[in-house]
Amino acid sequence: MRNSNTNARNAASASTEFPWKWRLTDLDGRPKNGLKVFSCFSCGGGSSMGYKLAGYSVIGNCEIDPDMMRIYRENNHPEHSFLMDIRDFVKLPDEEIPEELRHLDILDGSPPCSVFSMAGNREDGWNVEKTFREGQAKQRLDDLFFYFIDVAKRLQPKVVIAENVKGLLTGNAKGWVNRIVKAFGEAGYTVQMFLLNAAQMGVPQKRERVFFIAHRKDLPYPKLKLDFRSKPIPFSAVREPYGKPIAEDSISAKLLKYRIPSDRNVADISVRIRKKNSGFTTPINHDDEPVQTVTSGGNAYRMCDGLLMTDRDFINCQTFPQDYNFLGENVQYVCGMSVPPVMMAKISEQVYLQWLRE
Repeated sequence: MRNSNTNARNAASASTEFPWKWRLTDLDGRPKNGLKVFSCFSCGGGSSMGYKLAGYSVIGNCEIDPDMMRIYRENNHPEHSFLMDIRDFVKLPDEEIPEELRHLDILDGSPPCSVFSMAGNREDGWNVEKTFREGQAKQRLDDLFFYFIDVAKRLQPKVVIAENVKGLLTGNAKGWVNRIVKAFGEAGYTVQMFLLNAAQMGVPQKRERVFFIAHRKDLPYPKLKLDFRSKPIPFSAVREPYGKPIAEDSISAKLLKYRIPSDRNVADISVRIRKKNSGFTTPINHDDEPVQTVTSGGNAYRMCDGLLMTDRDFINCQTFPQDYNFLGENVQYVCGMSVPPVMMAKISEQVYLQWLRE
């Protein structure tokens, strides 16, 4: 085990460059580190595949959405799989919790975060039940993080890694962060927070996310050091030659004919041409830099040809495997809802090098 800050810094500087273009079949040949992970809010398995790239075994998952569980099982083959609300999972009788889950190295989770996103009137969604895509059922999302911490308290893994949106650190949402840190402490964990940009981690996408990384208080781990400086991968290196066509009579198609190199979103064109400030959340991605954050819905355009990003563009920019089977589900939705696998591979590699390696 690495117990000095010097060794931690050395480990951080020894980060592997995982390829953005890879296949699930490649995992068979990757060296294994013998450590076990369980993933909550697993969606299509972006984080799970990242752990596998870094050598971990992901032994199970919990997911409320039956459609997402279907593709997770198809691509990740979990041994212990729970199709249910995490609120129900944490209340399962002891005899229904496999013994293997009581000896985890990492508990992983990405509590649904749409109510903390910077887009929309986010405070209106706090403390309110709504119908969300996740599970197609009415539920609150803002308190799921605390149920996730309850899972950690019950299972007592060595390490907990949780991902969420950057908006959690701004405005009134900061109060939730204080509550999250306090809840980790009460569950017996010491937690650190990191704001990380996927574009600095070998992902062709400018995706900023907050990561809470905690370890049990009885484990004498040093402070985790994360310093990622991968050379940015431009969109031109990963995109398809031709984009997806737009309906010719649509407003966007007409506006994109007037695009200029300085335009970053459709609103930039709309303000210039129509004097209307609309379309600021609709990105126009440039060839010479990583794409803007891949979201689960909405349009994303290509500056090179003025067309829509294709499914393969989304797969590549999210570092999903080339042979991932989406089973007919919307590719953009699955990718946008997921942690980029290469991003999680980078993080979990450092957790192994600095904390979990014996």
